[in-house]
Amino acid sequence: MATNNPAFKNPAFTQPNAMAVQTATASELQDMYNRPAATFVPADRMTIEDTVVKSAIAFGILVVGAVAGWALGATMPALVVGAAIIGFVLALVNIFKKEPSAPLILAYAAAQGVFVGGISYIFEQMWAGVVIQAVVATLVVVGVTLALFASGKIRASKRATKIFLIAMVGYLVFSLINVGMQMFGVTDDAFGLRSAPVFGIPLGLILGVLCVIMGAYSLVLDFDFIQRGVQNRAPRKFGWSGAFGIMVTVIWLYLEILRMIAITRD
Repeated sequence: MATNNPAFKNPAFTQPNAMAVQTATASELQDMYNRPAATFVPADRMTIEDTVVKSAIAFGILVVGAVAGWALGATMPALVVGAAIIGFVLALVNIFKKEPSAPLILAYAAAQGVFVGGISYIFEQMWAGVVIQAVVATLVVVGVTLALFASGKIRASKRATKIFLIAMVGYLVFSLINVGMQMFGVTDDAFGLRSAPVFGIPLGLILGVLCVIMGAYSLVLDFDFIQRGVQNRAPRKFGWSGAFGIMVTVIWLYLEILRMIAITRD
């Protein structure tokens, strides 16, 4: 099944036992047969528990970075922009690496934390209380989605994933057009086309609801692919890929909710 999150493109998450099955030659089989009985050696495989621990570490660094970004947003906002660029580059590096790298993923968490903290400070100065509302809303969406997935009440499907991917592409195109119009002065509204009313409702609010739904389904895909990685007995290091994938989705979800709430307050 296709997924929107490129962090899970590795065969460890898509092909059964892709990382565990190897073909041995006749001589290798004979050599293994001649070896003495081996003592117990823990299988270095990906598990849900280990992925949770890795995710907690990554999000812990993200929060520390956010605290620093909040302070920088008040004193040196230009550094926040630099952190956003660094985070974007590190995201691309982590996406295209064949093997997950814990230092690079944690560096991404730190850079994105600075950016998220800085942009949150700016929003908070313009719309007091918006940050705590966005944080609570994000935690609720993540918690409810995880609970529904764990209980088996919600699962990814091929049809829903196709619709989701089409919606994501459409939203990406819209976002690029909106940014271009703001850069060239076609619109001077704070949120560009998102501020335009549709039947008396800001377009950004409608899109925000759609983004929350897409973000929740993206989390379902993330949880599903982590589960597949565990079932396929992927190496333990791919738990970092799981942490990275979830972190990308949660950051995007938080930023969309933050912007949606700000539009309602504007």
